[in-house]
Amino acid sequence: MINKSHILVIICCFICALSFAQEGSDSTKVEIESLPDTKVLKTRKKNKKEKAVIIDSTVLKQVKAYDPLAPSKAAFYSAILPGLGQAYNGKYWKIPIVYAAIGTGVYFYIDNNKQYNRVRDAYKRRLAGFSDDEFQNRLTDDGLREAQKNYRRNKELSLLVTFGLYALNIIDANVDAHLLQYNISNDLSLRPHYKIEEFDNVGRVGLSLNFQF
Repeated sequence: MINKSHILVIICCFICALSFAQEGSDSTKVEIESLPDTKVLKTRKKNKKEKAVIIDSTVLKQVKAYDPLAPSKAAFYSAILPGLGQAYNGKYWKIPIVYAAIGTGVYFYIDNNKQYNRVRDAYKRRLAGFSDDEFQNRLTDDGLREAQKNYRRNKELSLLVTFGLYALNIIDANVDAHLLQYNISNDLSLRPHYKIEEFDNVGRVGLSLNFQF
């Protein structure tokens, strides 16, 4: 008999796998388009002398524009077909994890439903006066009723877990799409610091936010 602990272990494994995967994934996605080589612009002064102005194109950068619809698209794709949103985000290695988790929930549901039908059919035959069921001399009538309750409860729990994993697949695709567009600029930094006050000689802990222009 499949109990709740097996299903809870599946949920924990799936969440941990996605959590560690999320931590290891890149949180920035920046594309830099190379501009032509250094350009020379000429300006003409009043005395008709030419002076060259050099512009270094390597300083110029063009960052990929933020797409506000990307997270919604990823969630929508995963809602249509589990794992499709992960493919949209480029995280193809997550697809086996998604299908393994959802497939395990479906397997538990099918197995518990099968066992429930076996016990229920045997109980119905006993109520009809037959004594040739497969649980004869193994389970009493009360045992068959209790087994029906257990299998029905496990079947409903398996279905609930399957829907939960399906929803988690959608949430993961949405959050991952948000993180892929999260830009961390080198000109912006947030650092913790520790400082000892000169007057009372007491340590202070704080955060410093630095901008670079």
